[in-house]
Amino acid sequence: MPGKITIFDSTLRDGAQAEGISFSVTDKIKIAQALDGLGVDYIEAGNPGSNPKDLEFFRYFSGNGKALNHAKLIAFGSTRRKGIEAKDDSNVNALLESGAGAVCIFGKSWDFHVTDILHATLDENLEMIRDTVAYLKSQGKEVMFDAEHFFDGYKNNAEYAFESLRAAQDGGASALVLCDTNGGCFPNEIYEIVKKVVAEFVVPIGIHTHNDCEMAVANSIMAVEAGATQVQGTFTGFGERCGNANLSAIIPGLQLKRGYDCIFLNEMQNLTRTARFISEVANTSLNKRAAYVGQTAFAHKGGMHIDAVTKNPQSFEHINPEKVGNTRRNLMSEVSGRSTLLKKVQQVRPDLYRDSEEMAKIMEKLKEQEHKGYQFEGAESSFALKIRRVLGDYIPLFELCYFKIISEDMASASQNINATAVLKIYVDDESVVENDEAVEVIAAEEGNGPVNALDKALRKALEGFYHDRLKNVKLTDYKVRVLDSNDATESHVRVLIESTDGVRKWSTVGVSPNVVEASWEALMDSIKFKLIMDKDERYAVFAY
Repeated sequence: MPGKITIFDSTLRDGAQAEGISFSVTDKIKIAQALDGLGVDYIEAGNPGSNPKDLEFFRYFSGNGKALNHAKLIAFGSTRRKGIEAKDDSNVNALLESGAGAVCIFGKSWDFHVTDILHATLDENLEMIRDTVAYLKSQGKEVMFDAEHFFDGYKNNAEYAFESLRAAQDGGASALVLCDTNGGCFPNEIYEIVKKVVAEFVVPIGIHTHNDCEMAVANSIMAVEAGATQVQGTFTGFGERCGNANLSAIIPGLQLKRGYDCIFLNEMQNLTRTARFISEVANTSLNKRAAYVGQTAFAHKGGMHIDAVTKNPQSFEHINPEKVGNTRRNLMSEVSGRSTLLKKVQQVRPDLYRDSEEMAKIMEKLKEQEHKGYQFEGAESSFALKIRRVLGDYIPLFELCYFKIISEDMASASQNINATAVLKIYVDDESVVENDEAVEVIAAEEGNGPVNALDKALRKALEGFYHDRLKNVKLTDYKVRVLDSNDATESHVRVLIESTDGVRKWSTVGVSPNVVEASWEALMDSIKFKLIMDKDERYAVFAY
């Protein structure tokens, strides 16, 4: 019968080795607390022997009386160096000084690595494993052993790979974790090898896979099917090279589909929120197509698909998205049909029906705009503004008179300031201006490029009217695509901008032969949509 699967998260250690990832101590604390809230069992927070930042993190919890509610913090390190005793190894002692109650030690299981990389004898490596685990165990630590390159080692010399596990078991390891360090194994190989290990050892077996063949999730699940009871990975899958096993896919797969106990049952609905939060803290974009938690994981575009899902979601969804805290999205496009539009428009105007004159106008507007190069399936917030115009609900709020971009010289560019934007707008929102008369505002700002300068100038112009409502708004993504590339420099470009206020996200689009004008259109729509959404909560259906 399915039982407990121990979840061991390495986002703060293995994930931190991903290209472009650099956590501050504050970042690591935030992520640890988020994982703890979900019910993750172990959080591997770093190597205190090689990184002062990691040591500071551990001291925050051990020295300030801070504690996690459920998870145990793991300090990570290697076996002792050859030629010295474990008690004299500075890196091993740093694990003790970290204050973490549990440690994870990695050691060599592939004979090739022992002789050619570590330059040690095979017997010496086994002693290093046994001694290190035993010493840490004698100091009151819970010790897990990561058998580095275990599967490659097994294929090359199965007996020695098993000997490395026996050495850790003899030293008192509480778990033996089999690592597909190069990420080159296939699921059937993982299953067969793990099954043999489980049959041989009484110590719980764990799995640690990498995604170099795009199989880390499948390999982890097959290891569990073979008897592994601990799964290591990173919460959004990032890590060195192609990344680690993605826990945000493994956890719901095992818990919702296979009946295992992985995290707190009542926290499964916070899976998506946590994945997005961790991505934000890591300053990365969560893969939109990520299973379970991605923005498009439950997005439907084809008219027949949408019609079927509307009748019965099981027709095109493997689980209810609400179980993992995600939402169903029926994308607006010329191929999605009138039913998609009707469902969203009715949340704003319930009195409209499929064959109403307004719906016909909205559909015609959608087709007309997409023919010009607009793409609303990824920028529904812009189309929401166009819907308001068709329905007669549009309020100008503010309108552009003009903007100018001034390019700076190279001296300024070296200081990351290479453009200045000057703009003039009219604010015509009766809720923030007096006497119902439009107010003229001129603003100028410098920025790192014309779009950044325009963004800052527009915010400066609106600050006196909407400061509290815009202070938390920031751009999180900016994409440019050239349309009709055969027209060379006369081609139109499409700009997609994603924005957030820290609670919701929304996307807007601009199209023009001029990339700055297209950017301005998307930027202006982003600000207007935020202000309209604050006024009329019904329009939040066009955010996510």
